[in-house]
Amino acid sequence: MCSFKVAEKFVSINGEGSRAGELSVFLRFCGCNLNCGYCDTHWANTADVKYELASAEELVKYVKATGVKNVTLTGGEPLLQTDIARLIVLLGASGVEVEIETNGSVLLKDIVSLSPRPAVTADYKLPSSGMEKYMLTENFSYLTLSDVVKFVVGDMCDLERAEEIIKEYGLIDRCHVYFSPVFGKINTEEIVEFMKKRKLNGVRLQLQLHKFIWKPDMRGV
Repeated sequence: MCSFKVAEKFVSINGEGSRAGELSVFLRFCGCNLNCGYCDTHWANTADVKYELASAEELVKYVKATGVKNVTLTGGEPLLQTDIARLIVLLGASGVEVEIETNGSVLLKDIVSLSPRPAVTADYKLPSSGMEKYMLTENFSYLTLSDVVKFVVGDMCDLERAEEIIKEYGLIDRCHVYFSPVFGKINTEEIVEFMKKRKLNGVRLQLQLHKFIWKPDMRGV
């Protein structure tokens, strides 16, 4: 039986994505294959991070006991977890709505073929992250209007690159598209002005709600 390394699990509102503001059960897994300069969960990816080992069945039992219908699989990078597909299927079969927050560097082909199909919030890492070279643009072909591509923007260079990607791959007609500012790194007014100037219809500016409700670095929220 496969066990998952879980850095934390908790119930809160979803701070971002298409279900922002809704209650969700969060399962945060250890480990990531990227090292973004602005990462706000780097602690979950360190070699000495404290975690609990839990089976898929134990995690499903925990989620169901909360009485909350949404579950968010996050990290780290949750798709690196061995047997994550089985957990997704078991969660979906239990009646909850599964959302995966993924960093854009792991192929989604097999994940989106699962039944019930999970919703996907996929990052596209922009220049300020230092990780753009790892992005798999093939993933865009697997997305639908149930999914989100999130561009985490830290400066004007990021915004310009995001616009290029949006237009090159026709993302507005394929899925939801969000701009999410790196907290404390870019003035949100600049993002709005950029959207107005470039007439970016269909793009949504989204702030991370949890960083305004609680302290920006607070865990378990």
